[in-house]
Amino acid sequence: MHSPRSLAAASAALLLAATMPQLAQAREIVGFSDNYSSGTVVVKTSERSLYYVLGNGKAVRYPVGVGRRGKQWTGTAFITSKQLRPAWSPPAEVKHDKPSLPDVIQGGSPSNPMGSAALTLSGGGEYAIHGTNDPGSIGGFVSYGCIRMYNADVLDLYNRVGWGTTVVVTR
Repeated sequence: MHSPRSLAAASAALLLAATMPQLAQAREIVGFSDNYSSGTVVVKTSERSLYYVLGNGKAVRYPVGVGRRGKQWTGTAFITSKQLRPAWSPPAEVKHDKPSLPDVIQGGSPSNPMGSAALTLSGGGEYAIHGTNDPGSIGGFVSYGCIRMYNADVLDLYNRVGWGTTVVVTR
């Protein structure tokens, strides 16, 4: 039989777990029949999913937040840098829409929208695949064109990709 003290401790742990932000990943290994090379990142905007192609008909699928109406893009880019706990400077378009934002938000700050990691993309824009300080935005049309991921998932992807990895964004 459990003592009242151990039951109280177990109840407190369950209550704490229920109220804490979810840190667990949402990724899963899925069948993937699209014709992309192993190691390619494929973002399907309409599905709000990012796939890391494993090959042999498999991929890791991650839920993502994508560009809102008028901010979506398609095409091929490449990962040009990888950063852990990046600082964030709002791009000119974001700063124009939200002038009260500071010029820089330091990495690790709870108000930093880049989250735990960022994979910046080539292509002339200021786009990245990055974590988020707003996990409720994952699965939505929410950004200015960046691809948002749960922090645990962007760290998983960060460890799978390198500079120069191909990123294909489709509708």
